Amino acid sequence: MLIIGGYIILNDSIWNKNFLYLCGSNFLIGLMFYMLATTLPLYVQVGLNGDEKQMGLIISVYVLGSVFARIFSGALVDRFGQKKMGMIGFSIFFIMCIVYFGVKNGLVLFLIIRFIHGMSYAIASTVTNTTVISILPAKRRGEGIGYFSMFISLAMVVGPSFGLFLWKDENIYIVLIAVVILSAIALLLMKLIELPKLDEPTTPTKFEFKNIIEKKAIPISLVSFCLFFSYSSLSGFLASYTKEINLAKVASIFFVLYAIMIVAFRPFMSRLFDKFPVHYFFYPSMLAFGIGMLLLSQANSNFEVLSAGVIMGFSYGILTPCLQNTVVNQVPINRSGAATSTFFLLADLGYGLGTYILGALASYSDYRVMYVSSAIVAFIAMVIYFAFYHRNVRKNNMNINDKLVGNQQ
Repeated sequence: MLIIGGYIILNDSIWNKNFLYLCGSNFLIGLMFYMLATTLPLYVQVGLNGDEKQMGLIISVYVLGSVFARIFSGALVDRFGQKKMGMIGFSIFFIMCIVYFGVKNGLVLFLIIRFIHGMSYAIASTVTNTTVISILPAKRRGEGIGYFSMFISLAMVVGPSFGLFLWKDENIYIVLIAVVILSAIALLLMKLIELPKLDEPTTPTKFEFKNIIEKKAIPISLVSFCLFFSYSSLSGFLASYTKEINLAKVASIFFVLYAIMIVAFRPFMSRLFDKFPVHYFFYPSMLAFGIGMLLLSQANSNFEVLSAGVIMGFSYGILTPCLQNTVVNQVPINRSGAATSTFFLLADLGYGLGTYILGALASYSDYRVMYVSSAIVAFIAMVIYFAFYHRNVRKNNMNINDKLVGNQQ
């Protein structure tokens, strides 16, 4: 029996050691990603006297590396096996964490390392997300993905808070030491995973477009692009924004509340994903996320900033597993690698472009305008969802019903 987020899990068909190792390794690489996404821009600002565009570039180059590798990572996982590609991805990730210590000056070399580090993150996270889909029972896949994505969602909010805590003396080496230790643990967890029956190649040997990008996953992945584009304004610039409005101390508390909202409701919500249509969860959650961004853009007090964090934490905690579960349910299990890769490719691209574009917007205007723009992108995601996914699903269901009626007649 396990107690997760206040809920007792009696059925152990999900909570086996491989699932826990996957959750742990995925949580740790996500934690490190967001620790560095929060602290490295501050290092560029304080240590290298960079502006908002350069701060955003540090994140964007990492994500571009991730996007580049994500194009091939799904096909590589399906072709060479999950365990082998997992060890490769996590090993390179660990090495890149150490290499940061060798860069004292020079933005170009720093960006090259960030690019390679981003590539390793893409491979590692594609492996964990693909593998977890393979080991989950079909009838509980939505619930299992909900729990699994809870860990990465926690990483997205604990990472910035933990990174800011380690950065309090503005010493980047303290952050890097922590990252090296965490990456070593993540690599160990990947090594402990035992998946002999899942390590068989399932896709053709040729790297064709259809084996790299899953077309059925594109509509939901576009929605994911918008969500992560909007979210990038939080992890990348919230600390600078709260400092600008004289509320610097509230930034770390914001992310703690964000995490609490995810943990408090995710177990309950995860059980509902397999029982109700995805539309019931998506529209109110995305609307709430956009409203939270608007509230943040106009905040003048700790209460307003934290209220925005509560709203967005609750809604984001529903959106990520909801979208990911929808993607994998559209494809057969042997295409889960390509579908997962497509989903996270566009998510990474949204995050990377978001940090750069929103950072540039903030440098030309201010952070309040930037957060209003983030809210607009969230609302656009609702339009994309309806136009490219919901409407087609509704049309297909109507056609199926018409055929059933015709057959009965």
